[in-house]
Amino acid sequence: MKIIICFFLTLIITCSAMAAPIDRKSLVTRHNIRTSAINQILALGNGEFCFSVDGTGLQTFGGNTMANWAWHSFPLPEGASMADVPGTGTVETGKLVGLMKHASAKPEVSNWMFQNPHRYNLGNLRFVDRTGTVPDSTQITKSHRTLDLWRGVQTAEFWLNGKQVKVTTLVHPEQDMVITRIESELLAMGDLAVELDFPYPEVQRRRGEPGKNEHDTIEFSHQKNRTDFIRNLDQTLCHISWLWSDPKATFNKSPGKQTFRLTPASGTTILEFSCAFGTKKIEKLSGVEQSMKSCEAFWTKYWMSGGAIDLSASKDPRWKELERRIILSQYLMRTQSAGSWPPSEWSLMGVDDWSAQFHMEMVWWHLAHYGLWDRWEMASKALECYQTFLPTARKLAKQFGYTGAKWGKQVGPEGRTAPWDPTYLLHWQQPHPIFFAEMEFRQKSDQTTLKKWADIVFETAEYMADFPVLKDDGKYHLTPLCTANENGIGDDPAFENAYWRWALGKAQEWRERTGLTRNPKWDRVLQNLAPLPQNEGVYLFCNGWLNSYTKYNQGHPDPLGVCAFLPFTDGVDKQTAKRTVEKICKEWNWADTWGWDFPWSAMAAARVGLPDMAVEVLLKEVKKNSYTLNGINDGWYFPGNGGLLYAVAMMAAGWDGAPLKNAPGFPDNGQWVVKWEGLKKAL
Repeated sequence: MKIIICFFLTLIITCSAMAAPIDRKSLVTRHNIRTSAINQILALGNGEFCFSVDGTGLQTFGGNTMANWAWHSFPLPEGASMADVPGTGTVETGKLVGLMKHASAKPEVSNWMFQNPHRYNLGNLRFVDRTGTVPDSTQITKSHRTLDLWRGVQTAEFWLNGKQVKVTTLVHPEQDMVITRIESELLAMGDLAVELDFPYPEVQRRRGEPGKNEHDTIEFSHQKNRTDFIRNLDQTLCHISWLWSDPKATFNKSPGKQTFRLTPASGTTILEFSCAFGTKKIEKLSGVEQSMKSCEAFWTKYWMSGGAIDLSASKDPRWKELERRIILSQYLMRTQSAGSWPPSEWSLMGVDDWSAQFHMEMVWWHLAHYGLWDRWEMASKALECYQTFLPTARKLAKQFGYTGAKWGKQVGPEGRTAPWDPTYLLHWQQPHPIFFAEMEFRQKSDQTTLKKWADIVFETAEYMADFPVLKDDGKYHLTPLCTANENGIGDDPAFENAYWRWALGKAQEWRERTGLTRNPKWDRVLQNLAPLPQNEGVYLFCNGWLNSYTKYNQGHPDPLGVCAFLPFTDGVDKQTAKRTVEKICKEWNWADTWGWDFPWSAMAAARVGLPDMAVEVLLKEVKKNSYTLNGINDGWYFPGNGGLLYAVAMMAAGWDGAPLKNAPGFPDNGQWVVKWEGLKKAL
């Protein structure tokens, strides 16, 4: 009877939240981006491919063209070969006892391993005048641009040398292709042309600064209104096809540069073109009109599917900013974080300081939100990385003397971990695949899901059971570990301890689901795992770290992780967790944090029954928690956007064990009216 009552209460709450369908078009379009800033970079993309543009509608002053499939490696140092590059990321062997000293036997190869492979800019499209000179931004006046989120189209209007220019730009939803329409008298006068430039990759290159050309060759075949390129970049091949509307336009290559210019014929006031990129020959390019229809259909379908949150009936004056962040985060994730590989921190906007590789501990922050927004298919391709990397993860565990599979940290498509002193001591990425497996099982609880994830879950758990050290106190200790905060090496960190407990217990459930008996080794570790470290009623970073809230009260607030995206598990005391969350939210040095710390803290505050605190920390006014005009956390940090989406969905739709009311993570004070639909409950 109790189960039946709870079911109907939940049904009533859900129905009340969805009493009338949300006007999704109004919800989305009230956050269209409108700006006169010529240098502001905005993203256009389809999840796999991103063309980021400035106020000219092209990349005249900044922006990159990037794809999930576009990876490049510099040549190895002289005298080195791939035999000097360990497939696991290190030549070291034996149990983990301290920092890594040698990735490769050759130091110069270790440095190469950090930089390679890296994502790279496929090419830049920009405006030039008849002499090939890029206009100065001061020559541009009356700039106005709109990014129509509902259609995925940017329209830019500006005046250049006294003449109006209008540029419409979009990315095709299925082809990795940018489509552009340019309208201006300057075209007819011969004073406006378009260049396609191929800059050489630079690992530290960010935000579209000019690059250099070397070590690449470009072959091309030209027809009357189409040119096909083959770019050989240090043995990395890329195919590019450029199709334009004016068959009389002049096409030529700039001497000594990897730059190609397209100049319309005299009298032409409209120039349309499609420019596509790929790993193989591109046969067909869609035209502008058809591409616009496809793009609008693609984005309309996206916005009309999955979850939605409408805060417009709220009285709290911050509702519109929070709603803006939610809408733009959904847009950004769909443009460049829904492809074949997990995103980097800068996603497909540019190359970050980590070679635009992805971090296995951050995969959660980029992709977990899709499970709550009922868009799991957008995470599925990237999560196949676990199947791809499983053989390497097994080798890595064996190399260190453990059973099971140990997941790497900073990797590219080859699965090799990049060198960093504590890289193999960082472990909070280890339980992630079990979390993802459970999320997918909640989406589709069938044998196909069990079969897909079983080996990954079991091999992950086997390492987790083999790694802890049995000491004289009869307890298994997680040691040595680098904290998720990365502020030191310690024993039994509270967050990892809680995550270990949850994941090993969940792995046992998976054994039972697949018809297997519980693994006695896993149970032995679970039952005898060292307790979570605490002092004066709050959890600590690590055992013995009594200065957790003085010396280490900056960066990621790890101790609250025991109850943020993690459900409460055996060994985690709810009252201690609540006191921990209260202390961190009130006393932390929030200026010295990262963008996902704020939604992480909001999750924890909501789960321990502090919804007012959840909203306060989610909207805390510090730079690291800012969201720029283009919607990106702190102007560059995509994990903050993904974390925000998970947190607000959890706060709106609830979590396992949440109070049976609408929006249990928001204050029930009459200031917040949260209307939602299509969301899934969090774990």
